[in-house]
Amino acid sequence: MILQNKQVAIIGGGPGGLTLARLLQLQNVNVKVYERDFNKEARVQGSPLDLHDDSGLAAIRKAGLLNEFKTNFLPGADKTLIVNEHAEIFFSDHETNGQEDFGDEHFRPEIDRGSLRKILLESLELETVVWDSHFMAMEKQNEGWLLHFKNGLSIYADIVIGSDGANSKIRPYITDIKALYSGITMLEGNIYESQKTAPHISSLLDGGKIMAFGDSQNLLLGQKGDGNLGFYASFKTNENWSITSGLDFSNKTQILEWFKKEYPEWSSVWYELFQNASVPYIPRPINYMPLDQTWETLPNATLIGDAAHVMPPFAGEGANMAMLDALELSECLTSDQHENVQEALSFYEKNMRKRAAKAIQESLENGEKMHSKNALKTMLDFFKGEN
Repeated sequence: MILQNKQVAIIGGGPGGLTLARLLQLQNVNVKVYERDFNKEARVQGSPLDLHDDSGLAAIRKAGLLNEFKTNFLPGADKTLIVNEHAEIFFSDHETNGQEDFGDEHFRPEIDRGSLRKILLESLELETVVWDSHFMAMEKQNEGWLLHFKNGLSIYADIVIGSDGANSKIRPYITDIKALYSGITMLEGNIYESQKTAPHISSLLDGGKIMAFGDSQNLLLGQKGDGNLGFYASFKTNENWSITSGLDFSNKTQILEWFKKEYPEWSSVWYELFQNASVPYIPRPINYMPLDQTWETLPNATLIGDAAHVMPPFAGEGANMAMLDALELSECLTSDQHENVQEALSFYEKNMRKRAAKAIQESLENGEKMHSKNALKTMLDFFKGEN
């Protein structure tokens, strides 16, 4: 095996990085994950993930973790309401949304990010993850790299895999291609104990998700497994909106007034979200990698997940692509199909970039549809066509 007697360092302990570590350990590879979170108890933000049969779930199956996944996923969390700006329901699959069917390629079970991380962490050998390891820099040493971390730790690795997200610090060592702005920004809010603090919206959600469309603007809401809910105000604006808006994202009252002004046709039913969200809100400019990105493969470093191909969230492919990256990269590195590591990495990268470009294109197209003047009709046609 081309990884025999080699030390692999994965930078970043998200779904992609942890899945890769698990898959490599199943093949007896020496691997460590360096994660900047202080410890495993660090709170995991973000909406639940829906895993797809041919990507995220395929990786879970290969990792031997399907039973653990079935125990922890959120039944019914994929049920959807499509409403207009007045919260009038135009589409609901709450009655027809079937029970779990892991044999159905269209079944996309949802799971809390924290639950998924716990499953993956518990599948790893002890001390695989080195916590409180904020990557700072690396330099070539021998045939590999000497990595330096903020806590003063320096370690050698034969192969480095960047799984450190959209703002990857590993990526510049591999390519100088940067992400582009999609024209869309999302303002994220989170509500804790939502049944008590936002009872009307929580009742409307009923454990699922809501997509609200009106005048080129969206509100996207999703229930989390711990009784909390996350929501996003999604709209077209300039790339520097979070700076030029003059908003204090820690000021709940100010954000509510912003919503009233910028979403003037929207019903007061939505005010419950902004009145009860925890602060600060998080502005998220939605970026994507160029569809034609390419680079010369290095002999000892590569990228997976958002570090390789950040994309808009409008096709639900981000985490799935990261986990599929992990699956395909682990197979390239542990099979006997390649003469050396560089050849394996090259094979992986070419397929990854081609596959990711399709997902990015789909995400961009969906984003345009969701923020168009006739978004409600377009999305209704889309969902009714699937059911």
